[in-house]
Amino acid sequence: MSILKNSTNWLYPSIEPSHHEFLKVSETHSVYVEESGNPDGKPVIFLHGGPGAGTSPDHRRFFNPKAYRIILFDQRGCGKSTPHASLEENTTWDLVNDMEIIRKHLKIERWQVFGGSWGSTLALSYAVTHPDRVTELVLRGIFLTRRAELEYFYQSGADWMFPDQWEPYWNHIPTQEQSDMIGAYYRRLTSPSDDIRLAAAKTWTRWELALSSLIVDPKSLDEVEKDHFALAFARIEAHYFQNRAFFSEENFLLNNVEKIRKIPTSIVQGRYDVVCPMKSAWDLHKKFPEADFYLIPDAGHSAFDAPITRALVAATDRYAR
Repeated sequence: MSILKNSTNWLYPSIEPSHHEFLKVSETHSVYVEESGNPDGKPVIFLHGGPGAGTSPDHRRFFNPKAYRIILFDQRGCGKSTPHASLEENTTWDLVNDMEIIRKHLKIERWQVFGGSWGSTLALSYAVTHPDRVTELVLRGIFLTRRAELEYFYQSGADWMFPDQWEPYWNHIPTQEQSDMIGAYYRRLTSPSDDIRLAAAKTWTRWELALSSLIVDPKSLDEVEKDHFALAFARIEAHYFQNRAFFSEENFLLNNVEKIRKIPTSIVQGRYDVVCPMKSAWDLHKKFPEADFYLIPDAGHSAFDAPITRALVAATDRYAR
């Protein structure tokens, strides 16, 4: 598999939703939910990353539209969901509960759960909470939200590989606050000042997006300049990371693998993933050897790095059969 092959050669053709709605999941939040593909097909729910990134039309294309009933939703506070960039009632467990509300609303008994990066965190969180509702798991770019993972990316570690991209992110915070970068950004992202929030959001978002592919397409950084995207992405990420994803213990997901051991699972990991380094995928693989583990030698973090795309579509095709 070559990184020179365009990822769109592995994706299914573009399709439009057959149905979409805004589903009220709490007194505060309404989430955007859409369906596409075969209404009588195998149900699958796609979990986007971030948290706070939202869905895009290309996310429908990881699934054979003749075989799958494809459900996408924008998690609380991001994408088309409202209120925008809200941190109120916005935790991992709120999102897990939202998935159950969506499942029951759509009258689905069991479904495949597909998620990458933060989506893998949420997929695992849902599966250990509701294992009887999951037919299969497809996981990419494993992220367990452990302290070491967060400190590597936001405090010290990834900067050794990308000092040029790191410098604006680091210099945005005064020296006296640099010992806790997540906390410093969180304070700015929750500032009452619109200007302070937006400046921090764009700087935080650019740092992450600049490292998200093995070979970054400069056009992908255009998202940084979209205020709506950057604000939700950075605010919600910092909120979750400041609170360690609202887990009760450091290794919550690894410690609960026993609950999902019988669920057919595919783990797809890019060797050169800088955002979610292979160590987390390897730790999950060692703890969960029953899962199929695919280490992609010429790919980074993005689901749209061509070899990653190919492996993900191959996994959904296998489970469709």
